Amino acid sequence: MIEKLQALDRWLVVAANSHRTPKLDTLMVFFTEREVWFPAYFVLLVLLIYIYKRRAFLLVPLLGASVGLADLISSRFFKPYFARLRPCHDPKLSATLNLIHGCGGQFGFMSSHAANAFAFAVFVSLVLPRQYRAAKWLLFLWAVLVSYSRIYLAAHFASDVLAGATLGSLLAWMSATIYKRLTTPTTLTDISGAKQLNHR
Repeated sequence: MIEKLQALDRWLVVAANSHRTPKLDTLMVFFTEREVWFPAYFVLLVLLIYIYKRRAFLLVPLLGASVGLADLISSRFFKPYFARLRPCHDPKLSATLNLIHGCGGQFGFMSSHAANAFAFAVFVSLVLPRQYRAAKWLLFLWAVLVSYSRIYLAAHFASDVLAGATLGSLLAWMSATIYKRLTTPTTLTDISGAKQLNHR
């Protein structure tokens, strides 16, 4: 079973990497560059602060915690523990791959890019009201394209990306749940009532 999954992983990365064009190369490099993320994320953070005002003092740190933990856990724990070679470092594959954007570190499980992108997308999607549905879809599309770019560029296997996306989504869900519980009317009423009791 494991051998079949590994064979599927190799087939997927070769298929994605071989179906390439110069324009698609440029697009995938664009989505994979973290420097591109920062301006976009900064604008989104400003919008979140504008929308949530005082609640942003809780929302922004929890969002940062989900993304930060996704990056830390995927890169500092999973990669050295599993020590799984990236496709571009795999001796059985590297000679057949088009490495248009270098190769990065030696180990690839799990994808930090996917973990970070999905942590951001899932958290924001869970806390935004329904009227921002279009923004939610755009965030998920962004996360999917970032994740696919890692396979296309032969930096990760599909399972690396899937695992990273799962980790980021779970951490985002946990952070969003904490945010909602701390900002529900019941919680705020309890806090207010506790303050009044303390003053008596």
